[in-house]
Amino acid sequence: MPDENLTIERDGAVAVLTVTRPAVLNALNNRTITELEGAVSRLTADDEVRVVILTGAGDKAFIAGADIRELAELNPVTAEALAARGHALCHALERMGKPVIAAVNGYALGGGCELAMACTLRIAADTAKLGQPEIGLGLLPGYGGTQRLPRLVGAGRALEMTLTGDPIDAQEAWRIGLVNRVVPRADLMARTMELAQRIAAQAPVAVRCILASVRDGLGMTLADGCAHEASLFGLAAATSDWGEGTRAFLEKRRPRFTGS
Repeated sequence: MPDENLTIERDGAVAVLTVTRPAVLNALNNRTITELEGAVSRLTADDEVRVVILTGAGDKAFIAGADIRELAELNPVTAEALAARGHALCHALERMGKPVIAAVNGYALGGGCELAMACTLRIAADTAKLGQPEIGLGLLPGYGGTQRLPRLVGAGRALEMTLTGDPIDAQEAWRIGLVNRVVPRADLMARTMELAQRIAAQAPVAVRCILASVRDGLGMTLADGCAHEASLFGLAAATSDWGEGTRAFLEKRRPRFTGS
């Protein structure tokens, strides 16, 4: 079936994945999650896509969380299954083997904030609000919020956000390290695309190795992480892009990376 709640557009090696339910602030219902699962799978397999931008339609929201009507119908078994599904989607975003940039154009709450945190980088409009408000519904974050948020901003700040449910604005999100940059709302997509194109021009194998080294190394000791880095360094040395990059530097020209 064609996607009903999202679109995918291409600009060279960059794909823009947009959740398109602006009337409900791009809330995540069951169909939207299904479509996101399929889109992430397709984009992962597409070697011509080197960077993905994830955003939401409209001026108000990136993704404002789950569909509360569907949450209200859950029981303990289906609630746990939904959380496992959300975790799998976020893990798939993290492990695409290519950078994913969240262009946070408005409210990124609950599951929306969790999807943004699963992205490689986060660029926020100056009007954006981010938070984990689940406590106000008698719930807790279920798509990895209690795990990724403290890894990004520290346990104390994460506990304050999750225990009060209070959202923070874009500048505060930047101050505590939750987002990488804050830009004017009108410039958000242009600035995000500029960054995406810059990364897309880099050597794809080296990009994948950096993503894997940082992601996997966070769960290792320093010694094991450095050993993992060394093995990936050797893997990158086996590519033609390694030779192209070093030759281009010596010849004082731009490298032409092919991903091989």
